[in-house]
Amino acid sequence: MAIFTMNMEAKFISSAQNPLVKNIILLKDKSRERRKAGLFVVEGQREIELAQKGGYVLQTLLFCPEIMGDISIASITNASSAETIRVSEGVYGKIAHRGTTEGVLGLVQSKNHALEHITFKNKTPLVLVAEAPEKPGNIGALLRTADAAAVDAVLIANPKSDLYSPNIIRSSVGCLFTNQIGVGTTDEIIDFLQTNQIKIYCAALTASKNYVDCDFKAASALVMGTEATGLTEKWLQNSDQNIIIPMQGEIDSMNVSVSAAILIFEAKRQRGF
Repeated sequence: MAIFTMNMEAKFISSAQNPLVKNIILLKDKSRERRKAGLFVVEGQREIELAQKGGYVLQTLLFCPEIMGDISIASITNASSAETIRVSEGVYGKIAHRGTTEGVLGLVQSKNHALEHITFKNKTPLVLVAEAPEKPGNIGALLRTADAAAVDAVLIANPKSDLYSPNIIRSSVGCLFTNQIGVGTTDEIIDFLQTNQIKIYCAALTASKNYVDCDFKAASALVMGTEATGLTEKWLQNSDQNIIIPMQGEIDSMNVSVSAAILIFEAKRQRGF
């Protein structure tokens, strides 16, 4: 049975016509509504806790005791000032993006991902850059890889998807919250990297060097383009070195998240993990 003693007096919502329920559905489905409200929806205990650990503010926690099992509301809210609201199974089914999220759902305040907020704790940061990523699954996989390797920042140039899309949060298994993420145009990110004296290594097919022959021990940015078109010319013009992963089969490319993982962990190997 769910542990929610401290919330026995919590507000209870049983109608799908409740204004808050309708608003949550809009936030879940519409990036425009998320931007306007500065809020997004996070489902599941682990993801909500990772968001708070990553400095995100939990505004409201909705919970369904019939689904929750032995989850403690107190441990999720973690002494925050979040409002807690109990909802019926029917309402939770309406507001949840997926059915297996433990009966807890949070409304969380968005962050500002401007490049000016990116900071580095060491003098030789390792940065992953993705230009114009579009598929939520790829973005989520890139963020999972970045978290696994503890890269210093993930920079997204000319994003095609809203970072706070439920599909990205789900596919990243919460790693959206564990990475330092900056967003900007290609020009802005190139300027940021050059200003911070971070060498630019572009994954490209032309004028490229085998990635294992490159030295990634200095401050380095590994730049990935889309699987369909690769990187734009602006990146190639500003690349310190184009790099390539040798292919031994019939095709000349791999999934972008797989390629990024290979490059990132080679850099980590050179740095002694």
